[in-house]
Amino acid sequence: MKSILSGEHGAILGELEMPKVMPNHVLVKIKACALNRADLNMLTGATHGFVGGLGFPVGMEWAGEIIEVADDVQHWQVGNRVMGASPGAFSEYTLGNANWIYPIPDNLSFEEAATLPVALQTTHDAIVTNGQLQAEQTVLVVGASSAVGLMAMQVAKYLGAKQVIGTSTSAEKMVKLQEYGADHVVNSTDADWAKQVLKLTKRKGADLVIDFLAGSLFNQTMSVTKIAGTVVNVGRMAGETGEIDFDQHSMRRICYKGVSFRTRNPDEIATVIQAAKQALIPALAEGKIQLPIDAIYPFDQFNAAFDKMKANQHFGKIVLSL
Repeated sequence: MKSILSGEHGAILGELEMPKVMPNHVLVKIKACALNRADLNMLTGATHGFVGGLGFPVGMEWAGEIIEVADDVQHWQVGNRVMGASPGAFSEYTLGNANWIYPIPDNLSFEEAATLPVALQTTHDAIVTNGQLQAEQTVLVVGASSAVGLMAMQVAKYLGAKQVIGTSTSAEKMVKLQEYGADHVVNSTDADWAKQVLKLTKRKGADLVIDFLAGSLFNQTMSVTKIAGTVVNVGRMAGETGEIDFDQHSMRRICYKGVSFRTRNPDEIATVIQAAKQALIPALAEGKIQLPIDAIYPFDQFNAAFDKMKANQHFGKIVLSL
C-alpha cells in the first residue's frame, strides 16, 4: 500500500505491507486524512510520543470505511464509515483500535470527518474531564484560531458555557472566530488584551481557561483567570518555557492542569475517546459543531499540503484525499 514516510530531507511516498487485522481492531480503507502541526516535526524523523523515526509512516488523523473486522469485535461491521486518530494515518489502509474510533454521521463527508477526531477528544478531555465545566460559566480559549481552538469554543458553548471568549493574533481570523462559538474576540498582541478580557468578565476573570499558547503569555493568562478558576494547558505555541509568577498563581488560587495523549496508556486513551463519542457525536450529527476545511489536496500532493501548513496562513484544516 502507498504510505507517506518520513525521510532525511522530508516526506517521501513509499510502499508498505497492508496491515493485518489483530484482535480488537478493524481494517480501514482510508478515504481522507488531515494534517496536524505535530506531523511537521515528524517529516524528517522526529518522534511524537512513542512513535516516529526515519522511514516511519506519518500522520495521525483519518477517515474511511471498514473492510475487515477482527473476530472479537462486536460493535463494528464491514461497511461502517469511521474516523479516528492513530499513528501512520497517511496511508491507503490503517488498523483502527475498536475502542479508539468514532462513527461518521451521515451528514459528513470523509474529508469533513478526517478533520475531527483529534479536536473532539482533545477538547472534551480538556473542557469536561479536566476543566470540569459547569453551566453558565465563562470560558476563555487562548489561541483560539487553531483547529482545536475552534472546536474548544464550540464544545464549550454546546455544553452550556454562558460566555466564550477567544483570542487570536490575526485580525482576519478574529472575525471568523465568531462563526465558531466566540461571543467576544480579543487580539492577544494588544498591550491591554488582559484588561479587555477582565472588562468582558466584569473584572472577575474566566472560570475556565483553555490555553494553547503558554510561554511568555502565561502570567497574563493567569491574571484573567477567576480566583479559584482553572487553567488547562493543551498547547505551547508561544513557548515551552517561561517565567512564572508563582505569587499570582498562589494568591489567585488557580488550579493549573496539563494534558497530553503522549503519556497515556491505551486504556486511558480509550476512556477519553468513549467519553467524547458519547457527548459530541450527536452534536456533529445535528450540525452544531464543525471545523472549516481550508484546502483539500490529492494524496500525492502531500508536500504542497505540508508547505501550506508550514506557511501558517491557513484557517481550519488541511486535508489529503485518497
